[in-house]
Amino acid sequence: MDESTFGEPPRKRARISSLLEQPEPVTADSSTESPTWDQLQSPYRLADYYTDQHNSPTLAINSDPFQSPAAASWTQDGFSQDPGYLASQEELRCILFSLANSTAPTRVSSPDAVGRFEVPEQFSHSKTHQPERRGELLQSSLSSRRRIEYLKNYVAEVAPWLDMFDSQCTFRQQVPVLARSFPALSYAMLAISARQIERKNGVRNWFDSLELYQEAIRRLSPLLQLRDPKIVAACVLLCCLEMMSARAQDWRRHLEGCAALFDAFGIHGFSQGILQAVFWCYARMADLCGALISDGTQTTLLHPSKWLPEGYQTEDAHQLFQSVKSPDMHANYAVYLCVKATELVSDRTKFVELGEDNGCTPGRFRTRWLSLWNDLQCWFSERPSELLPVQTVNRKPFPHILFVHWAAISSNQLYHTACILLLKMMPKDIRLPRSPTLFPLWHARRICGISLANPHQGCLNNSIQPLWIAGQLFSHPSEHEEIIRLIQSIEAETGWGTCWRIRDLEVAWGCSGMRGT
Repeated sequence: MDESTFGEPPRKRARISSLLEQPEPVTADSSTESPTWDQLQSPYRLADYYTDQHNSPTLAINSDPFQSPAAASWTQDGFSQDPGYLASQEELRCILFSLANSTAPTRVSSPDAVGRFEVPEQFSHSKTHQPERRGELLQSSLSSRRRIEYLKNYVAEVAPWLDMFDSQCTFRQQVPVLARSFPALSYAMLAISARQIERKNGVRNWFDSLELYQEAIRRLSPLLQLRDPKIVAACVLLCCLEMMSARAQDWRRHLEGCAALFDAFGIHGFSQGILQAVFWCYARMADLCGALISDGTQTTLLHPSKWLPEGYQTEDAHQLFQSVKSPDMHANYAVYLCVKATELVSDRTKFVELGEDNGCTPGRFRTRWLSLWNDLQCWFSERPSELLPVQTVNRKPFPHILFVHWAAISSNQLYHTACILLLKMMPKDIRLPRSPTLFPLWHARRICGISLANPHQGCLNNSIQPLWIAGQLFSHPSEHEEIIRLIQSIEAETGWGTCWRIRDLEVAWGCSGMRGT
């Protein structure tokens, strides 16, 4: 990437001069033999996730549906409480809503091969597409060496998360090329990479990511009249950065701006080119996870009907997804079906517990439940060969189920997750042929076994909410210990904040005190 693409980020604090000076990652084992990935330990102590180190938390009756018991103690690195970060986060939120609510948007044409919207001529040569010059081009405070390290880390560590259901590797191959002429996207890439390094290495006072995040937002500000897919890609990267260390109850706030942007621009799961890749990245890593965090009280911010092209109904979804003959789209179909499960659970919960008149009567609920259950079983039986396991080893407490295709890992977990959600509220008068699929524990064991056998980073950090849903069903201490080790190792391997779910699981298991670490 050309250095001239980057201007000088605002200096807010002294930097570390080179990557060589960063602290060594904290590991669980100081022996010469490297541990396997599922034996890794997070650089953050489990105690960091507890406000009271001697007593289990109690849930407030009127608590926020997104409030995790561990959320109040999310203080392990200070990033999400930094005043500069909070101000920039609010600025980004305003930018997203300004883009979505613009009363005079530029006209939109059909996307070309890479999914780019047409930009009017008066903007196509605008200085907003060029690096800002403040009198004279100042040398970037971010050294070339460090920038290269962040780009290498983005390609090797971060992009695979984003491309997990995308065999075209849009975020790894296309986005860096587009970013060369679009500084906001460049800085967004560098920011999420820097943040991942900071999180993974347990760096508590290193804020390269904050300055890069702020610079990306500053570069977005002049672009409010443009409808360019590179803007959407940059916003999704910044959204993922925010969620990497966000408190559970803040997720919905992080997602609202992106959801509004997709809705206003008409971006959906069958958009073309880069827009399709960006949509499914947001849908899988952000919106669906947010719905699962709400524990049945909410569905996705972008309503499931907006995931399909205009004019298509829920009844058309199966044929629509099947018409795209690719393992990636079949995996995306699992994301969609899991979202439909969160929608059904949320509608029924609101109807029964809040008296909301949303039409989810017992008869209508039964019809929707059966239809969605049948769709899930069709998904499972129609999996292409790429989404089938190559080996299953029956072990205790969980089977190890190995896949070779990235999309197969998480999509199968989401199938099992959706089945658990439905089985937990299965209408009593429904009678189905006896099958292992009717037992929630069967699905729960497979969710855990898939994570244990498949150390792909993107699939690991996407597995936290499925592991939370599955983990609540287990009662034996050996199962609890295995799940705790798994969640700790995911944070150590990926840098993604996960250990707050351990606290939540201990509440579900009825543990009287905190586990030793």
